[in-house]
Formats: sequence, structure tokens, C-alpha cells
Amino acid sequence: MNDSSLSRRQLLRAAGGLLAGVAASSLLPAQAAQASQAAEPRKLTRNTDTVRIGWGYGSLPDIAKQRGVFDKTLGAKGIKVEWVGPFPNHAPSIQAVVGGSADFGFWGSTTPALAAMLAGSPIVFNAFDVYSPRSTAIIVKKSSGINSVADLAGRKVAVNRSGLGEFLLIAALEKNHVDRSKVEFVYLNPPDAAPAFAQGVVDAWSMWSPAVDISRYSNDAKDIFNEGRDLDFLIDYSSLVTRRKFTEENSELIRAVIDAYYVEGAWQSAHSAESEQLAQKEAKYPDQVRDYLTNLKRVNQFHEPDDAAFIAQLQRAADWLAERKIIHSRINVADYSIKV
Repeated sequence: MNDSSLSRRQLLRAAGGLLAGVAASSLLPAQAAQASQAAEPRKLTRNTDTVRIGWGYGSLPDIAKQRGVFDKTLGAKGIKVEWVGPFPNHAPSIQAVVGGSADFGFWGSTTPALAAMLAGSPIVFNAFDVYSPRSTAIIVKKSSGINSVADLAGRKVAVNRSGLGEFLLIAALEKNHVDRSKVEFVYLNPPDAAPAFAQGVVDAWSMWSPAVDISRYSNDAKDIFNEGRDLDFLIDYSSLVTRRKFTEENSELIRAVIDAYYVEGAWQSAHSAESEQLAQKEAKYPDQVRDYLTNLKRVNQFHEPDDAAFIAQLQRAADWLAERKIIHSRINVADYSIKV
């Protein structure tokens, strides 16, 4: 089977998100336990009993939706969950939040979120996730004659605009001293990029898990640049976003959603194989891909907007993106990060 034989729905499933097993010791933000004891009680607000949450195939919300515990956890607090999706990547998830058809995006890339903020979208970050090992990669077919990033000169590479795919390609070219003008960036969303790669319309594809893993398997492809192995420092993170007004008016509900995600992560930390089976159930990829993802044994570390050290890391990443015109100007990420 190759990617050209996969339906757009299957590729949508594959592109929708990232499942990572969460280590119990690293589940909660480092300061959470002490903060909950030491902080003064905060006045939390809520003006709705329903929360609409975006999801994508293979993402943390996908597993939460399938298991049903997330809904029960919030239900015990009088909150009804409505799932909105699936979304193929973070940009349309953000659009749903901005347009008012969803209250939360899924745990998507910070890069398109920053781009949306700069464009005037009224969204803010509520929480962040750093997962490792990072598995976004640039892949080429083994038969392509491309054996290194340097060999991409004169070639076409599929990337998603202002997202993981684009920044990883730029970082790879920069690290390997290849001028960007020598490579043709082909801007495609995942459901279109996968068949383009399979059919040879593009020579390489910069993409995240599990779609990159499915395509590597289906097209006898290989990595020439891997984020976890080859990137010098983290540039992109997973993030939970809402509208600013919704955050200001519903801090109680947002706190409950974040805490429910921590409960979900604790389950995943103890049931990584079962978690990957749930992701595969929706995305319908081969067992070999599921086993590869299970063997990665990825772990998540959640952070919140009052984590100064983390915000400094995100600011460094945002400055890097701005300097390379992946986002169009600098942004002070603290102004768009609200702790509840």
C-alpha cells in the first residue's frame, strides 16, 4: 500500500495530532503542587455549563474523547462536553475557536497560533505541552537519490505554511548551510501533501507523527532530518488556546478543562500500549506504525503561563521564527498567555 491509495479521510486522521504517553512523574507542571497549596484562593468565574473542545485524530483530545473519562470528570463539575472536529492540523482548529464554533483548540502547534495572534485573532494560550522524543521529520523515498539535507537543493519539499513542517525545513537548511532560495517550498496541508509525496509531485515532505510515520512505511521512505535528533533547540510546542474573552469570563471552566487533561495524561502514562491502540483505531494505520509509535515511549511535560522559565523558552522560539519570517514580526508571548 502507498499513500496514493489512502483516502483523504485516512490522511486527515493521520495528520490530526500527536499521541504521546505521559510519564506520571512529569505529568503536572513542576510548580503545580506547591502553587496549589501556597497560592491565595482565586475567584474563578463561569458563564456556561457547556464546553466545546476541538480534536484531531491521534491527539490527546482524541484519546480523551474515545475513553469518556474526560467527559465524566467534567460532568462531575456540572460541565457538558461537546467535541468539535476532527481537524487536520492546528490552523483550522484555531479558526474554529476564533469563529466561535469551538471554545478550545486541540493541543496544537504554537507556531500557527503565534501567526494567528499577530494577524489579530483574539486568542490566548492557556497551557503548553513539551513532549519528547520529538518525531517530526523530513522524509524522502529511498529510491530518490536524496541522502542528506544538502541534496534538497533544486528539489520540491511539501510543508504546511507557518507550521511545524515549514520551520523544520528552514532549520534543517540553515544547519546544513543550504540557501533557502535553492529549495522550492510547496505549501500543502497534510491531506494534500501525502498523495503529492507518494506520487512524486514533491521530492520530500516535512511532517509530524503519525502521518510522517505512515508515509515513511507506505512509501519506503527514510528520514534525512529528524527534529528530536537533529534540531539544536525546541522551536515549537503543543498549546491549548481559547478566545481571550472566553478565558476572562470562564476561568473556572478553563481550570477544570486543564485539570481534566492532566487526569487523562495520567491514564496514558500507565497505559501507553492501550493509548496507541485507541489512536490507531481512529486513524486506521498499519500495526507496524502503531508498534513504532509505541516503542518511542514519548513523554509529556505540561506547563502553564506562570512558568517563567518555560515562557522564556517560548519567547526564544518566537524570536527565531520572526527572524526567519515564518511569522511576520516579533511578538511578546507573555501578553498572549493567561494563567487561570
